[in-house]
Amino acid sequence: MDKNIFYDERKAVAETMVRLYDRHLTTASGGNVSLRINKDFFCITPSSLDKGKLTADLIAIVNFDGTNMTPNLKLSIESDMHRKILLTRPEMNAVCHAHPIYASSFSTSLKCKLSVRNTAESYWVLKNVVNVPYKIMGSNRLADEVSLAAKENDILLLQNHGAVAIGNSLLNAFDKMELLERAAQMQIICQSIPGSHPLSDKQIEELDKF
Repeated sequence: MDKNIFYDERKAVAETMVRLYDRHLTTASGGNVSLRINKDFFCITPSSLDKGKLTADLIAIVNFDGTNMTPNLKLSIESDMHRKILLTRPEMNAVCHAHPIYASSFSTSLKCKLSVRNTAESYWVLKNVVNVPYKIMGSNRLADEVSLAAKENDILLLQNHGAVAIGNSLLNAFDKMELLERAAQMQIICQSIPGSHPLSDKQIEELDKF
């Protein structure tokens, strides 16, 4: 396959991954980003490369049957998870998986204690956060659990692992991941502020009708 094919899509994925790294939402070796190219292919960040220095030529292209169309690049161990999410959500085009410190801390509790109701923006964008029970990273079991949870949810906390944000674009998925981390930070801060309270049910109802 021509190394320059789907250059713009691969460049956008590389830039989004670098942005996640620069915003301290993941580590040099952690996390992955994918983008639907068309009905046949998606592209995804590779394995074993510095996530803070990726370029378009280092982004893998994968057929939706799972075939690596860029065999010179080692696929992320989570590529099947991304593939199954994109197949499950045909109306969505991008997936960000990262390990933001505060949000990932909330992933250690199986019943989600991370509230997105502390600000109107976080509720408006994120709506809901759900937990995915622990399965070993890179496994088919994890891919199946995540894709099942992704059917009706865009924001997932993978127990004792990290977070997944699903978006209609790379910017949308990135924004959700960044806002999730800010919501987690705010939740921890709010717990120490006397009188702090989330949006009321009435306020949530107003936002849902907005």
